[in-house]
Amino acid sequence: MRHTLIIAILLVAVLVPPWGHADADGTIGVVRNSAGSATVTRGGDVLPATTGTRLHTGDTLGTGPDGSLGVILRDNSCLSLGPSSRLVLRDFLFSPSEGQFSLLVRLTGGTMAYLSGLIGKLAPEKARFETPVATIGIRGTHFAVKAGEPVSQ
Repeated sequence: MRHTLIIAILLVAVLVPPWGHADADGTIGVVRNSAGSATVTRGGDVLPATTGTRLHTGDTLGTGPDGSLGVILRDNSCLSLGPSSRLVLRDFLFSPSEGQFSLLVRLTGGTMAYLSGLIGKLAPEKARFETPVATIGIRGTHFAVKAGEPVSQ
């Protein structure tokens, strides 16, 4: 098993450019597709989330009641948001040549599906997803989650 992991890391280090946190302009991923109302909030600016929109750490992705959004991150992780969703890309580090990985996403409302990329495969303990009431640690390759208002008891 360890031999396989070492070979996988070496292949990634050779085949994937050394991105680190992001490339020179801070890009950690891109919007692959969007429909309906979809936005990227960066600082105080609200941008339309259109195909090719570059994403940065700290960006908040949002969809309206008629919106959906598909994102691909630099490690080939895929995130899909359904209607009325809000997600923050809190942290992203992908440096396979240095063995450093981190993915932290916070879903505050709506629905999200995740398909793991190289971080989820090489260092699953470094991929985390937060919701208003729980933190999800990755032990597989994909999942779907719906976050809403907590139910009072």
